[in-house]
Amino acid sequence: MLLSSLAAACMLQWLPAQAQPNWPDKPIRVIVPYAAGQGADVLMRLLGQELSSSLGQPVVVENKAGAGGNIGTAAAAKSAPDGYTFLLGTNATNAANEFLYSNPGYNPSTDFESVAMIGLLPMVISTSVAELPANGVDKLIAQAKAHPQTLNVGLPSTTANVVFAQFVKMADAPLFGVKYKSSGQALTDTIGGQIPLVIDTVTASRAHIASGKLKAIGITSRNASEMLPGVQSVSDQGVSGFDVVAWDALFAPKGTPMPVVQKMSEHIAKALAQPEMRKRMMDIGVEPLTMNSAQLRDFVKQERQKWGDVITSANIKVD
Repeated sequence: MLLSSLAAACMLQWLPAQAQPNWPDKPIRVIVPYAAGQGADVLMRLLGQELSSSLGQPVVVENKAGAGGNIGTAAAAKSAPDGYTFLLGTNATNAANEFLYSNPGYNPSTDFESVAMIGLLPMVISTSVAELPANGVDKLIAQAKAHPQTLNVGLPSTTANVVFAQFVKMADAPLFGVKYKSSGQALTDTIGGQIPLVIDTVTASRAHIASGKLKAIGITSRNASEMLPGVQSVSDQGVSGFDVVAWDALFAPKGTPMPVVQKMSEHIAKALAQPEMRKRMMDIGVEPLTMNSAQLRDFVKQERQKWGDVITSANIKVD
């Protein structure tokens, strides 16, 4: 009888999380592989407040920045799959970096369980040149073809570089990309007339568009966005099917019990459905998008293919 009790106790000690209906019963850690104050961090802290309330346990954000998100993502991949560590992953960490770095330190296709999509971050092509009107992708393409490699486009991020490469390819528009180290520098040079065009996030560009310093030519998501009313998508302006956006999603270390993954996914969907949460997300430039674990897994597989093809064919490198 004593041996049976001891055996039962040992078994309970090693029962996986899916057999523990009281999850979560301690704080949950979410690794954000970027510095505090950056967009992904702001988003996760906003969402974390709502999840803490609905899950009944603190959701603690841990910033592990460096190497384009690789350091924190690798740390998440190596964490125990016990349902108490998650990763705020992005199009960079979970789709692009394996093609940009020779050894990112993790494998995005085998080291993680997909939990839930959080939102999209569309980019916008903007100009301060009077001859390039708002919603004028056709005119931009015509000018690029008439004067090949003379229209400079400011590119302040890897995502902007990929958007640019895909646009040049799909639109057959011979533009010239100019790399910048920050959004501030690229936007300042565009507003000041040093370069005619810039590709950047809606978040970074929106205030300048609203003030009239920049004109939005087209948004890079397949459809127009509530975040930039009146601005047509590139796809709706003749480059059919164009759809390259940044995104944020939640992942867990491979082997995290599926009931935990599913429960977290449900709580995220519940949070994203709240009008106030949606408004606050769009205020910071993130368009809420609900996907469950299976949908996110399929989405990321397609995104890795898309980003990998563009990065490889355009020979995009990390400086």
